[in-house]
Amino acid sequence: MRLYLASTSPARLALLRAAGIEPVLIDPAVDEARVVAETEASRGDALEPRVLVELLARAKAEAAASALLTEPLNGLLLGGDSVFVLDGVIYGKPHTAQTARERWERQRGRTGTLYSGHWLIEVEEGVPGRAIGAVAEAEVTFADDLDDAELDAYVATGEPLYVAGAFTIDSLGAPFITSIVGDPSTVVGLSLPTLRRLVRGLGHEWPTLWNRPGAL
Repeated sequence: MRLYLASTSPARLALLRAAGIEPVLIDPAVDEARVVAETEASRGDALEPRVLVELLARAKAEAAASALLTEPLNGLLLGGDSVFVLDGVIYGKPHTAQTARERWERQRGRTGTLYSGHWLIEVEEGVPGRAIGAVAEAEVTFADDLDDAELDAYVATGEPLYVAGAFTIDSLGAPFITSIVGDPSTVVGLSLPTLRRLVRGLGHEWPTLWNRPGAL
C-alpha cells in the first residue's frame, strides 16, 4: 500500500521514514490563511484549535488529490497540520526571529498544548474515495531555566521560525523541553498511533505501508 504525504514538512517525512514508510511527497500548495478566513467568515466565529487543524489537514489532502501529476494516485493520501496553544491563543509558525523570541519569552517554564490534525483519503486510479480524519493532542512543558543567551542562540539557528509553536522535540529544541504528556510524535507534527488507527479505519493494515529497507 502506497502512502502519499500532502506536506513539505521535513519533520513529518523523517517521522514516517523512521517508522518504515517512504511516502510519495506532494506539495498541496494550500493558502492556509485564506481557507481559515473563508471558513470563519461562513461560520461567523473563530475556529477552535481541533477544528482548525483538521480543516487544514483536509484542505491539504483534498488539494493534493486533485493535483495534476504524471501518474494517477493509488493508495492512501495523508494531509496534516499542527498548531500550538498557550493561554487559549493559537500559534502557528512564527516566520520571523523577533516573533519566535517573543513566543519563547511567554512559554518558557510553562505548559501548552500541541494539536495535530490528520486527514486520510483512499485513492484509486486518481479517484478519491473514502476519507477519515482525527486530531491528536499533547501537552508540552518548557524548561524554566532557559536563559537569554540560550534563547538567542536557538532563535539564531533559524529552526524555530518554521515550526508550529516555534519549537521542536526532535532537533535543536529538544533540550529545552522538560516533559510531554501524550504521544511524542504528535508534537513532531504527525501522530503515528493516530495515523495507524485511521489506516485501519479504512480497512487496511499498518504493516502494508512498510516499504523502506529493514522494515520488512
